[in-house]
Amino acid sequence: MLQEIFIAAAAGGNSGSALTQMGFDHLLSEMVANPGEFAVSWIVLLTLVFMSAASWYWTIFNTIKNARLKSAADRVVNAFWEAPNAQEAIRVMEEQPRSEPFSKIALDAAQAAAYHQRSENSGTALGESLSRSEFVDRALRQAVTRESAKLQSGMVLLATVGATAPFVGLLGTVWGIYGALIKIGATGSASIDAVAGPVGEALIMTAIGLFVAIPAVFAFNFFSKINGATIARYDSFAHDLHDFFATGSRVR
Repeated sequence: MLQEIFIAAAAGGNSGSALTQMGFDHLLSEMVANPGEFAVSWIVLLTLVFMSAASWYWTIFNTIKNARLKSAADRVVNAFWEAPNAQEAIRVMEEQPRSEPFSKIALDAAQAAAYHQRSENSGTALGESLSRSEFVDRALRQAVTRESAKLQSGMVLLATVGATAPFVGLLGTVWGIYGALIKIGATGSASIDAVAGPVGEALIMTAIGLFVAIPAVFAFNFFSKINGATIARYDSFAHDLHDFFATGSRVR
């Protein structure tokens, strides 16, 4: 159908003036001048703008978050293992920012070990039903799961934008072609003057949808790889913590 429109359009009309109707500036001016006629186009455009703004927000947010996490990870882990004793290591972890994940995993393990020790000393059912190793292991699993979930902030939105933005733009394309057919039927003319604007609108909406989707897909894949490496490091640190609080020394 699009091919037929172009063939018909090529048969007549002022192509020079028609080409000026196919730019984004002309489309935007037409949308401002006739908001009712371009209601669907406004919905599509505003939806794409919102999707783009949200995806870029989470891209920048996650970039800064991962950069801070990476720069602090070695320092925090090394500070824990270089402490002369467990009490000093816990004190160092308590001094870390609340958003720092490695210190929170270590503190959860320490609290679990201390709680189990108190339960054993008081002779409660907890101390008898679970060993210290099992109790610390459960606390570490919960801590790693919690901190891993925090890494996923904005990932669902990035995936959604990457998957749906082209189809939102395609809606603008379909509506633009439909508008071209309506205009041809109303004017009885298939000249390029009659169809250039709607077809240009269709192509522009498709392009905007792709421009929104492509960065979101790249960002999602990039952060998926980084998050996977970070979660693996959480697991490695948690295993060392388990050995430390279960046996009293780090097992290498």
